[in-house]
Amino acid sequence: MSDKILMAPIQGVTDYHFRNTYQKFFEGVDVLYSPFLRLDKDMQLKKSKLKDVLPENNVNINLVPQILTNNSAEFIYLSKQMFDLGYKHLNWNLGCPFAMVINRELGSGLLPHFDKIKGLLEKVIPVIPLKLSIKMRIGLESEDDIFKILPILDNYPISEIIIHPRTGKQMYKGEVNTDVFEKCLSLTKHKVCYNGDINTLEDFQNLKNRFENVSSWMIGRGLVTNPFLAEQIKQTVKNTHENKMSRFKEFHDALAKEYLDRLEGSSHFLNKMRIFWEYFSLSFSNSHKVYKRIKKATSVDKYNIAVEQNCTNENWIV
Repeated sequence: MSDKILMAPIQGVTDYHFRNTYQKFFEGVDVLYSPFLRLDKDMQLKKSKLKDVLPENNVNINLVPQILTNNSAEFIYLSKQMFDLGYKHLNWNLGCPFAMVINRELGSGLLPHFDKIKGLLEKVIPVIPLKLSIKMRIGLESEDDIFKILPILDNYPISEIIIHPRTGKQMYKGEVNTDVFEKCLSLTKHKVCYNGDINTLEDFQNLKNRFENVSSWMIGRGLVTNPFLAEQIKQTVKNTHENKMSRFKEFHDALAKEYLDRLEGSSHFLNKMRIFWEYFSLSFSNSHKVYKRIKKATSVDKYNIAVEQNCTNENWIV
């Protein structure tokens, strides 16, 4: 059974600029998910969000648009809009753990409201023109939420359930609850994908040894931190650490050019790249010093010098 690697959506990180650049330099990722799409008060999708999923901006990328909603009319509208763009698969976000989302009963904030989930699916499943998958946490405050939701989902043609075994209230803190994930496997007829804390090849191997029948794995922060991770999992990496640094530098430079060409003002560019280096730095020896160099850069020229120092003076350790 061959394993599929899914790139998780990360708001502000895995936009189409990142996805396109990543795909040019690295292999191993089978499906990529867009950061969530949400309609505004006028039932419109922001131009920047629409631009992120336009087919012409995602050429040769197996992209699945993700939506965030608790409203059937919005759900149907977005699904038809994505279908009109040529997509055949839609993902529904029931996992986002951020307070602004939870407080509106969106993302993981909807998980305790079983009747609302059921009522929404009753309305949308008969009319949406795409296959639907769901990305979810195990609950908002209690892991028991998922044990009540899975039997509901068994009544609908869900193509895949992507489970991150933390509660929404945990955010990304604490340990993932692999015992709950294991229990979920026996409580649903649907295909289940594992998501959460796959940061190294060892993490993946330990999970794969435990969940031998799982063949779909979603990775987010681990792939941004170490862009080689999918290749390592699929055993296609034959490079030395030195060659990895060289490949990373080429990838970084292409990514930086992508944003430098499109973002207005150096401060906007520097802020954007600092976000990436919060992840990248963790793959370097002396990660604190690596990130500190980037954070101290106050101009594009100083930023480029910091990058050069990082890639020359430090080692790639993963």
